[in-house]
Amino acid sequence: MISITKLLFDTENFGDSLRYSKDSQGNKHGTTSGSGPVVVWNSTKTCNLHCVHCYMDSNARQYEGELSTEEAKKLIDDLADFKVPVLLFSGGEPLIRPDFFELAEYAAGKGIRPTLSTNGTLITPELALRIKKIGVGYVGISLDGLREVNDLFRGKQGAFQAAMSGIRNCVAAGQRVGLRFTINRHNFEELDHIFDFIEAENIDRVCFYHLVYSGRGQKMVSEDISPEESRQAMDTIIRRTKDFQEKGLNKEILTVDNHCDGVYLYLLALQENPERAEKIKTLLEINGGNRSGIAFGEIDPYGDVHPDQFTQYISFGNVRERKFGEIWTDMNHPLLAALKDRKTHLKGRCAQCRFLSFCNGNFRTRAGAVAGDFWASDPACYLTDDEIGIASQSESRTSQ
Repeated sequence: MISITKLLFDTENFGDSLRYSKDSQGNKHGTTSGSGPVVVWNSTKTCNLHCVHCYMDSNARQYEGELSTEEAKKLIDDLADFKVPVLLFSGGEPLIRPDFFELAEYAAGKGIRPTLSTNGTLITPELALRIKKIGVGYVGISLDGLREVNDLFRGKQGAFQAAMSGIRNCVAAGQRVGLRFTINRHNFEELDHIFDFIEAENIDRVCFYHLVYSGRGQKMVSEDISPEESRQAMDTIIRRTKDFQEKGLNKEILTVDNHCDGVYLYLLALQENPERAEKIKTLLEINGGNRSGIAFGEIDPYGDVHPDQFTQYISFGNVRERKFGEIWTDMNHPLLAALKDRKTHLKGRCAQCRFLSFCNGNFRTRAGAVAGDFWASDPACYLTDDEIGIASQSESRTSQ
């Protein structure tokens, strides 16, 4: 994640202490020294929607073999022992699990900050109050556009209105809530409207996700936006973030899954405010770019451990067989060891980029999906050869 508000204005939100702490530099197994990674637990594959870009390929049916309540509590005990700071309950739709509240409260009691990634359609006023009461730090609700666009992507008519009710119920309960918005060809022109929506609905936070070609999203490579459109999207995000700041609105604006966003912001700042650019450079170097397999990991519904939620075709082990901390620090796994020190493995433009310390090779799953090579250049990098300091496209291709 890249905090646009932090880079531009030095704002302080909970996640910034994990992303921009000097104590995190050089740590290969967690967010900061002495802490484990942020962990996403896709607690169930069952979902009441059928999103076209779902990395889990979820459906509205029961799946056999998911972790039981007791197994989940043992997992949470193991995560607490490994000093995991945040456990993100995701899915499928995590609120479908009947033991969600029991497990989230259990995590909070163990000193782990529980957060929730949901489609929001099941959050009634009563559920919003329960979420707040048990100590969920943040609720991220997925929207991929306004009304018709969202319903098309979510695979269900009325999904937008139901999610809206969930958002408003969280706001009314005093629960910190934000949007999760995946940018694609069908909605990137709605970004200004999304910012208007955030302001009108008193929403605290928004994460703009770049499309990752995983699960059902593997079929959406052609639905991704072009490099020029990516730059336009970032220009809008930066402009509206500044607009919120000028209005005195306390909103946290982040982009996710494309670390060249930070480089783009830095390059703009070099032209407009060199002093600010130096601060941005320092923060990006501290953050270190993509940290899947380092400061971020995922556990699927069956207990398998992965670098992130989009890379579930790579497994490092299963928490039913070994503790999470043992799996996460096992440098005998060749790919896990490579992810923790990936710079020498990268190829193409990523290997030659002068901003590799900012980005760390960006997102490997996209490279694998398009090039068939996990270490190839990330095809979603929209920076030019001149910007990243390499000679030409033709020369870069010969090195891949």
